[in-house]
Amino acid sequence: MGEFTRDYLELLSEKYPDEAAVCSEIINLEAILALPKGTEHFISDLHGEYAAVRHILNNCSGVILEKVRMLFEGLRGEAACRSLCSIIYYPREELNALRERNELTAERLRNTLEDLCLLAETLSSKYTRGYVREQMPSGWEFVLDELLHIQRDEESNQHRYHDTILDSIISTGSADNVIAALAELIKRLAVDRLHVVGDIFDRGPEPAGIVETLMRQGHIDIQWGNHDILWLGAAAGSPACVFTVLRITCDYDNEVTLERRYGVSLRALAEFCERVYGSADKKTRKLALSVLGFKLEGQVIMRHPGYGMDDRLMLNRINYRDWTVELESGVYPLNTTHLPTIDPAAPYRLTQAEQELTDEYVDAFRESQPLRRHLDFIYRRGSTYLCRNGNLLYHGCIPLTPEGRFARVRHGGKWYSGKALMDYADAVVKSAWVRGEESALDMMWYLWCGNDSPFSGRVFHTFERAMVDDKSTWTEPRNPYFRFWDDEKTARMILAEFGLDPDTGHIINGHTPVKAVKGESPVKAGGRLFVIDGGFCKAYQATTGIAGYTLIYSSHGIRLKSHRPFEGVAKVLSENADMESDSVSIEEFPRRRYIADTDEGAVLRRRITALKELLTLYRRGEM
Repeated sequence: MGEFTRDYLELLSEKYPDEAAVCSEIINLEAILALPKGTEHFISDLHGEYAAVRHILNNCSGVILEKVRMLFEGLRGEAACRSLCSIIYYPREELNALRERNELTAERLRNTLEDLCLLAETLSSKYTRGYVREQMPSGWEFVLDELLHIQRDEESNQHRYHDTILDSIISTGSADNVIAALAELIKRLAVDRLHVVGDIFDRGPEPAGIVETLMRQGHIDIQWGNHDILWLGAAAGSPACVFTVLRITCDYDNEVTLERRYGVSLRALAEFCERVYGSADKKTRKLALSVLGFKLEGQVIMRHPGYGMDDRLMLNRINYRDWTVELESGVYPLNTTHLPTIDPAAPYRLTQAEQELTDEYVDAFRESQPLRRHLDFIYRRGSTYLCRNGNLLYHGCIPLTPEGRFARVRHGGKWYSGKALMDYADAVVKSAWVRGEESALDMMWYLWCGNDSPFSGRVFHTFERAMVDDKSTWTEPRNPYFRFWDDEKTARMILAEFGLDPDTGHIINGHTPVKAVKGESPVKAGGRLFVIDGGFCKAYQATTGIAGYTLIYSSHGIRLKSHRPFEGVAKVLSENADMESDSVSIEEFPRRRYIADTDEGAVLRRRITALKELLTLYRRGEM
């Protein structure tokens, strides 16, 4: 016998029952290995900016415009290219706008269909026909398949056939639907796989819209960010996570996300604030949520001394006689003396009203079906990290010591570091989501903000930011990882820890906005590490100077696109505007990379080996 057992080959023979079936599949798989690798896009830190993210996914980070220019700019000019792109990005909206302006004639519909067919045909050249058919929107597979695969013949039979299909599409009033289907196919072919390197939630106004859009993407994976972990913890039932989500939601005036999208009413919070604090304005709600959060977090910290976060127990540091707090750097006055729910003798104990409010919101988060649906998608498509095609993807950091070695972190009586720590975090998330046990839910809060959490990477000063006006106390110490991430030796050490080639692999990291406006580069560690948090979130665009990054890994090389602020769909429809992007080549491969060079290729080669062993048994008459 060869590499595979007799039992395995007998199972394989059920799918490939004879020599012809085996040979056919070997031919198919070996041909696939010769195709160029699919293009991968990496984005991170979306933070609820639905309009910008939707457009980035619609224009494939500017790749659609590049392909349209390549095909049509010489003949039609820039304006015509941008007009066609607007139809691809927002087909139904743009067609309606053209129709309202009396610019949508039957001739234009036909020309648009022909242009889209040519573009789709060009993009499909990297894939098998079977794969292309799988990407076609349901209901239009026959029409699109025929349009994309016209064959030349001496009597032009196929051309007449093709023309008749186009005529019929227009005469039956199906043009809008077929154009929309072609536009969707083009987007799916332009990007073979989308990697979201964390932080879909918080700050921006529409994380729910982003999740809905991502759920329609064909090939997608997510590396959880600390904000995603926070929402997963809240939806799983962690009180500390629930009230952190509520506080951040109110801080950024995103209450509509909870109330309209997820059915979590904030009326109970308003009534509690009115009754206990005497007001329900934004400042009071923030104070009430902060105090409740400090209590719930304190309870978690005291339940788990192993977290090593006793220095974040702040309510017992307050002098309730003069309303000051003792921090490591000195004694500071609080910015409020109105803390009616805190008992100085037992500062972390909830009042009855606070306990009732906590129970109500934990139940509301757990029972929200729309929230559960979205977070379940993020859970199923997500992981703490991903190794793919030689690249290592994670959102936050790999905790390091001040000397640059992997930090050892103790959880549950065991020590973890490097890859083992990431694997442990992954297991915790799965336990919390599936089982909802208190220890796992507490750990979800720790992963959100813990001192040595790979999702966080800094010591949160939430108390100081909420209760102390002196901004010198707000600075949050960061893990030494962020001192070493520009060191190539460190990046190579991390790649090797995860079993990747330090000479060719890359780390793709989010979490920390790149201050491009100040000259900071997203390319670090001699090109071994990329930080792709470019500021999709509007709150960070003044810091970054741009409006997001997309890292593009194609068969030819790696390039980074920096995006400028999106001016809205209305401007796309009225002026054929786009989200402009600047592209910089990071690495050009000395030879083109094929599927044979990828992780998928390794899987296919192993399958081919098994099939060849099965073929040998068939030919020997032993199977």
